[in-house]
Amino acid sequence: MREFTALVNPVSGGGEAAARLRPVLDALRALGSEVVLERTRSAAHAGELATEAARNGRVVLAVGGDGLVRDAAGAVVRAGGTLGIVPAGRGNDFARTLGLPGEPDRLATLLHEGAVRELDVLDANGVIVPGNVYAGIDSQASVLINVNRWVPAALLYRIAPVLAFLRWKPAEYTLEIDGEPLRVRANTVVLANSGAYGHGLRIVPPAVLDDGRADVLVVGEGPRSAIVRFMREAKTGSHVRRPEVSLRTAREISMRVDRPVPLCADGDVIGELPVTVRLRSGALRVITG
Repeated sequence: MREFTALVNPVSGGGEAAARLRPVLDALRALGSEVVLERTRSAAHAGELATEAARNGRVVLAVGGDGLVRDAAGAVVRAGGTLGIVPAGRGNDFARTLGLPGEPDRLATLLHEGAVRELDVLDANGVIVPGNVYAGIDSQASVLINVNRWVPAALLYRIAPVLAFLRWKPAEYTLEIDGEPLRVRANTVVLANSGAYGHGLRIVPPAVLDDGRADVLVVGEGPRSAIVRFMREAKTGSHVRRPEVSLRTAREISMRVDRPVPLCADGDVIGELPVTVRLRSGALRVITG
């Protein structure tokens, strides 16, 4: 019988995370699972709670968006525990990639008896990232999204990249991809494990969560008039056929840039460049069904 510690981010989903958890919680308890509820105060607090729960053999249940999933995942990886997810944020891209059901009863059943899958993670200067690390227009857009939480998510995730692009000038990136140097003038660089973010966009379509490799997407200089078309194509993944887009795979990537650019992971700023990102194969245990 699984025992859960549910970590609830009070600001996720516009403050609706607790309400989204309630029917899942009721269903889990009806199935016989024990669930302890904890409200997180910060990323550090979430990590502390997750570490304690994992060390005690409890499943860490992240009730929030991609940011809380990232914070909980880091603690779970280090403590050798298991992660469960109740999608309750604005984007929920990692949960969507896993194909988690939206119906509370189905999700509770999956958490109660579903199989555990071992997924890769990215280690970005010591920060464990289950999804993606990126720097460029996309990271500028993440900053805009996080300072405009009052805007409806469906609208915000569409206009933020356009606004970021209008203020952006291509930067000079210096990469080292599995030891091979690459210098390129680009709009954004994505180091992908899941390949999905931006409220449902498949930014890096070939990315697979447990294939033992990271996917590196570089978006070079392109016409400014193409941004709307690029975003539309990103919904299906056809943007990777554009001439300014390149893809390759690696297990270790270092990245520098010629001016200050936010370094983001799964929706939040996590530090500054330069960064070295290493793939850790099968490091994260997640209940996926």
